[in-house]
Amino acid sequence: MQSVPTPPPTPAPAPSRRDLLTGLGLAAAAPLLLGATPRTAHRDHPSRPPVPGSRTVLLRSASLVLTMDPALGRGPLGALEDADVLMRGGAVAAVGRALPTPPGAWVVEASGKLVMPGFVDTHNHLWQAVIRGGCTDRDLFGWFRGCTDPQRGLLTPAAVHSFVRLAALDAVQSGVTTLVDWVDIFSYDLIESYVRALTDTGIRFTYALFPPTPDAALAAKVKRELVDPVPLGSFQIATHAARAAEAHNRAHWETARELGVMLNSHVLERPEQRADDPLGVLTDIGALGPRLLINHAVHLTDAEIAAVAEHDVRVAHCPLSNMRLASGIMRLSDLGRRGVKVGLGLDGGTNDSSDFHALMKAAVGLQRARTTEAGVFPQVHDVLRMATLGGAEVLGLADQVGSLTPGKRADVVVVDPAALNFAPRFDWVGQIVFNGRPENVDAVFVDGRPLKLGGRLVDIDTDRVVQEAEAAATRLRTAG
Repeated sequence: MQSVPTPPPTPAPAPSRRDLLTGLGLAAAAPLLLGATPRTAHRDHPSRPPVPGSRTVLLRSASLVLTMDPALGRGPLGALEDADVLMRGGAVAAVGRALPTPPGAWVVEASGKLVMPGFVDTHNHLWQAVIRGGCTDRDLFGWFRGCTDPQRGLLTPAAVHSFVRLAALDAVQSGVTTLVDWVDIFSYDLIESYVRALTDTGIRFTYALFPPTPDAALAAKVKRELVDPVPLGSFQIATHAARAAEAHNRAHWETARELGVMLNSHVLERPEQRADDPLGVLTDIGALGPRLLINHAVHLTDAEIAAVAEHDVRVAHCPLSNMRLASGIMRLSDLGRRGVKVGLGLDGGTNDSSDFHALMKAAVGLQRARTTEAGVFPQVHDVLRMATLGGAEVLGLADQVGSLTPGKRADVVVVDPAALNFAPRFDWVGQIVFNGRPENVDAVFVDGRPLKLGGRLVDIDTDRVVQEAEAAATRLRTAG
């Protein structure tokens, strides 16, 4: 097995995440950032990181907290004004006004800012950062031929590490705290490098492995050796549902059941895929149910929407990618009317960035353009829920993340609206969706650990990350 290349650490005045992981292996990934000092602190951010061993953080006096839990505040988003959020031991300990400061807690002043759960990205392909902006005049199939297929065959462990790390950090800095990566990369050394890159960022992730052949042994090995030891990692089996691949689809579903994980399939992204009858295949193999996640689902019929709703199938909506590839507009309003659980997905290289605010805005705007009705589902509160708790429900993680309910894991985002693109205050909830951009994300916590503070990634030399990705891309282009 080829070892996974790890870039040399960047000098810093305090231990980096890689220093903390040295000699501990993947199983020790949980301590990421614990006690690490930001290499570059924003000059206007007066807070200091927790001392080594401290796991208690108090976000104090946030002007608005969207808990996504109606039992904690007003309206469907559980909104609270002038409130605090207490994180302890990686979990949300309390939300409310004028919370007492526990001894030894790190206090982060959040006055004038918004606090909410981190975004949940239900569908991505991080390695495709290598082809950002590519094949701009192609549909899905042309994009496969011109961009993904040629690059995939050239990947090395070092290149995978560079591209995945770049894209995962881009997701973190834009407020994503949980993501699902659907990966059709097959050799064990590449998979190992992929998982290591995800682990190193500190993000909560699900690795959805697509075995090109029904290889239950490989799937079990990847889950057991690479993903299970990572406290923030989870696993799915990925497939391409189609009549021509029905035997593989059935084997993939059997493997998913044996491992106790979800099956994750692309479904009807393009109208031409109707001939594959993907929903019919998934029905015939017995996969329809809450342990099935389907991506895109743009061209579902009325009967298929009814079946998805009846069986509680989960759906990932990727509006920016669907627009980019001329794939069409999902019937999101019809799925919402039937109560289908839908999350949002960035979808890798055909999104070109990790801007979740743009993703939410597109999800709202496309349905209004499709129906010419401003009151159609989703409204602003609907899409904010889809981006957080709704995404967690899609992944079966709603008992862990997606809201600031005490007891859940502390995946928290702090948004600073004091910016040219966001101010002045009129309706902050609407402005999060329609005005927000990644640069408004002031802080990101995953499992109570700071990954971004004062508008900057913690202990990350972003210039170096970019340079390494550029060098890897250059090597691939030369090799091709």
